Amino acid sequence: MHYPINVTRRHFFRDCGIGVGKMALAGLLADTAGRRAAAASLDPLAPRPPHVQGRATAVIQLFMAGAPSQLDMFDHKPKLAAMEGKPIPPEVIGGQRYAFIRPDAAVLGPQYRFARHGECGAQLSEMLPHLATVVDEIAIVKSCRTDQFNHAPAQIFMNCGFAQPGRPSMGSWATYGLGSESRDLPAFVVMSTGTGLSGGSACWSSGFLPSVYTGTRFRNADSPILNVRSPEGADGQLAADTLDAVSSLNRHRLAFDADPEIATRIAAYEMAHRLQTSAPELMNLAQESKETLELYGCEPDKASFARACLIARRLVERGVRFVTIYHEGWDGHSDVKGNVKKNCKATDQGSAALVADLKRRGLLDSTLVVWGGEFGRTPMVEASAVLGRSKGRDHHPNAFTMWMAGGGIRGGVTYGETDELGFHVARDEVHVHDLQATILHCLGLDHERLTYRFQGRDFRLTDVHGHVVRGLLT
Repeated sequence: MHYPINVTRRHFFRDCGIGVGKMALAGLLADTAGRRAAAASLDPLAPRPPHVQGRATAVIQLFMAGAPSQLDMFDHKPKLAAMEGKPIPPEVIGGQRYAFIRPDAAVLGPQYRFARHGECGAQLSEMLPHLATVVDEIAIVKSCRTDQFNHAPAQIFMNCGFAQPGRPSMGSWATYGLGSESRDLPAFVVMSTGTGLSGGSACWSSGFLPSVYTGTRFRNADSPILNVRSPEGADGQLAADTLDAVSSLNRHRLAFDADPEIATRIAAYEMAHRLQTSAPELMNLAQESKETLELYGCEPDKASFARACLIARRLVERGVRFVTIYHEGWDGHSDVKGNVKKNCKATDQGSAALVADLKRRGLLDSTLVVWGGEFGRTPMVEASAVLGRSKGRDHHPNAFTMWMAGGGIRGGVTYGETDELGFHVARDEVHVHDLQATILHCLGLDHERLTYRFQGRDFRLTDVHGHVVRGLLT
């Protein structure tokens, strides 16, 4: 029996009795999109084949929120030291405007010494001694550029391909396209080790995709997910019986309405039940050797970026598709030297250890590691007596540096370059959409084919932009 309020045109196709529904289903299943949609309706996180065979099966994104100063870490510019204290030439800055500095602000030279490392001879700041030990495994991209110059829109743009909330994030697109290899852990996990993210949860939202593809926030502590443990007095049998009853009701409604959010609800209940066992085991770092803990420089029960990196490795070992670690605090408007020192101390060892640990376990070839922030910092100094700032650097979208490793990326490569002042990209520009297209390519996903129809048109992560950066690939 159908209640009149619930009767819609779709019921004709399902219940008319003349086979129209069966013919429609056959038509859907005749193409790849139909097969993908049919599989998703039954199990939205079931593993699905990529468009082509990709090298990577998982991504670990190390997001340095606040924007690290590339000029004090990766992009060595001796000309800045020679010009320190002098105004930047007007022809360089052009019509660029900044929030906190004047167009004729003086140049600020590199705050740290640089040296060459590894067989590739890549130049790194003295603040990155641990990364220097794995420099032959990474590709340093010095020619990144973004369209955004404020933190929140730039962070959302880097993660979602669009500067306003409401679009799916990279992790959501990846799990929508490939599903998950893990049945006991979420497909897309998010951790934070800083003080707050300007872009907020929009950075790991599923947007208009079904909410089953939203990132699951893990706390960097013993109980990674709140409200997973059964309440006091509820034994395992009661929990199982409750889950079965709720699942039965939800599945009945799913068969009636075909609403993907009901499938999300079913998956969430089932995952929460499995997490009661899998989450404590995941977070139990006592299983790790003393040598591994020393490699990362972390303590098993003390929250830190390094500990989050170790948990990320454990997550991809267990089949998790996409992991993002946000480390906030890189916004060096004042004392950029101290800002870089503090944040490198917190992140350098863990980042390098992750690459080394993945390699020795045979996981680096199948795991893509991406390190970087939302934009760069200016070659000019920021100083304001009113704001209490001195020797800082303002936001700079024109040129910044990121690095990538594993998962089909060539190691020991320095890609692209900036001009002699580090202001503009001089060669091999990599726009944010190009970076996103390349990440999806490493997973075997064609960024132009991975689409979702919403409000009458097909959307994709890179929208109508982006090219795979072939020079970074093995």
